[in-house]
Amino acid sequence: MGKVYDLAVIGGGVIGLAHAITAARQGKRVVLIERERRANGASIRNFGFITVTGQERGASWALARRTRDVWDDLAPRAGIAVEHRGLLVSARSPEAIAVIEAFLATEMGQGCDLITADAFRRATYGLGGADLHGALYSPHEIRVESRDAIPQLTRWAHEALGVDILTETVAFSSLPPRLETSRGVIEAGHVVVCPGDDFSTLWPDRIAAYGLRRCRLSMLRLADPGFRLPAALMSDLSLTRYTGYAALPEAAVLKAKLIAEQPRHYANGVHLIVAQGADGSLIVGDSHHYDDLPGPFAPASAEHDILDEYARAFGRAAPPVLERWVGTYASADDRTWLVDSPAENVRLVIVTGGTGASTAFGIAEQVLTNLMGDA
Repeated sequence: MGKVYDLAVIGGGVIGLAHAITAARQGKRVVLIERERRANGASIRNFGFITVTGQERGASWALARRTRDVWDDLAPRAGIAVEHRGLLVSARSPEAIAVIEAFLATEMGQGCDLITADAFRRATYGLGGADLHGALYSPHEIRVESRDAIPQLTRWAHEALGVDILTETVAFSSLPPRLETSRGVIEAGHVVVCPGDDFSTLWPDRIAAYGLRRCRLSMLRLADPGFRLPAALMSDLSLTRYTGYAALPEAAVLKAKLIAEQPRHYANGVHLIVAQGADGSLIVGDSHHYDDLPGPFAPASAEHDILDEYARAFGRAAPPVLERWVGTYASADDRTWLVDSPAENVRLVIVTGGTGASTAFGIAEQVLTNLMGDA
């Protein structure tokens, strides 16, 4: 197409955007190739919650801390509003409190605190049932509105950083220096492929070796409850799902208790996240169902269990449902992301734990250092 790029990024979701932006900020000539008119998958069908606390201990936690810092820097540059900061995880039993105390004793608990039930209620306008024992508070998280932030970030990458954005463009090959696409040949010295949960179009044999599946999630938008939350909210179920908590020995006791008390919530993979938008509405989820190809038919029981956990955790019925949707993302049992090298100048990058927004920029920095030699 007449222009030679240092880097071509295939996939316009948050992982692809992170690689394109990181490379462009290092002075590289970058083109971003997206098969749809705009990103329309997992990157916009989520909470917009950049989560640090609860990420898998070690590399994932470190990547999330770095990614949060990059979001904090880029958001105002790109005109993206940070809707709120921090996280509160309610605890409804002594077993849940024990998990929080164990978490606070690790390096991951830095800056976090165990607060009383009364302090939680004061901060959340009286939320919390009669069985509330306390809550974990973390200052580390930030939250953006995904459906707005991803288009804004894409536009900023083009206007401020000079990234060429090719939408409605399918890449048929990804081997430098000449990439065959539905818009003709694109010349690039290096390529990063970020396919999300498309396991078939590019490098299917390489992807198949990792034994990936897909996770289907159900999410809701609820009406404005009439007050502003100070942070995103989670509940006890999250303490047995997020690996940073769930890998602690104390979590096994809590998990056994919750499975006995809420078996269908576990069957539907429900854990609670509540995040509030600028208009006051609540983004609430989610459930998790795994398959090679999850159907589009989400069980009504999943939505019921999400709303039931809201009522259990916060001591009041959820506001009316305004929107509902499903999403899918790549999933693996043995990793939260993968970086594969199908050729010397090509990297295949897939986040496999539903944490793309939370780890994308940290991953991109590492991948590009390895691929192109820039710190």
